[in-house]
Amino acid sequence: MIQYKANYSRSVLFQFLLLSILVGFLLLINHEFLINFYFKNQVTNTGYIVNGSILGLFLLGIFRIIALLLRYSREENALSRFIHNVESEEALPTENINKKTLIYHRYASVLEISKHNVAVNHSALASTLVATESTRLGLPRFISNILILTGVFGTIISLSIALLGASDIIDSADGISGMSIVIHGMSTALSTTATAIVCYLFFGYFYMKLTDVQTELLSGIEQATTLYIMPRFTYQTDSMLHEVGSLVKALREAANVMASTQAAFTEAGRNLSTLTGDNAQSLLRLSADIEEIKSLLRDGFRLSSH
Repeated sequence: MIQYKANYSRSVLFQFLLLSILVGFLLLINHEFLINFYFKNQVTNTGYIVNGSILGLFLLGIFRIIALLLRYSREENALSRFIHNVESEEALPTENINKKTLIYHRYASVLEISKHNVAVNHSALASTLVATESTRLGLPRFISNILILTGVFGTIISLSIALLGASDIIDSADGISGMSIVIHGMSTALSTTATAIVCYLFFGYFYMKLTDVQTELLSGIEQATTLYIMPRFTYQTDSMLHEVGSLVKALREAANVMASTQAAFTEAGRNLSTLTGDNAQSLLRLSADIEEIKSLLRDGFRLSSH
């Protein structure tokens, strides 16, 4: 029996929905603080640009993760359908399965290789599938790696602005304008860092879940290949020896049955021989009795013996 989570991607999508609702609720009840923190008293557009870039990368990665989770959900359904078809002994295991799914491609690949009387290299098929699917995680992996760095980049820019404000304080007489720039730079540094950290934590968790879903799906496909596909089309040395051993065992059982049957036939023949001997003795006694009757009849009626 295959051990894998058939609806793992759906559970992750459900977690995403619940966590998104929770985050949206927290943002709603703290909207005044967020407006003051991110939008009011902004001397430059640095905060808008950096925070907007962080949110843009975050949303792009989230959309990609959701698309992959939906795709893997369809793959899990196709794998479940394939297993059901095999266990129900359907004539075609890929019945009612989309031709674009991974399990359909795996079955078709093994079938095509077996038609050429070539040994199926399961390890090569598994490595190829892992390599192909890992490329689908390229964008989420890239965003996960650089998301926290965007916050650091925003902090560096904001601190640079603050240093410029400090320079204006030193150079000017009143230093009021320079002080506002310093405060703006420090505020922007904090806002970009906070945005990057929150986005990284949220994105990093679901990126980790996405890799778990992919690993679970690929594990299920390899188990299905080992248990249900490979035995249909491949004959390895060990499997052939096992088949020969099963055949020898069956022949030994057949020989034992034949021996017992032969013994039964021998016993039946012996009983038949005994019965035939008994019948011969009975016939002899019957013949003697008939002769005695005939002799008595001749004597009684004074008949001639001829």
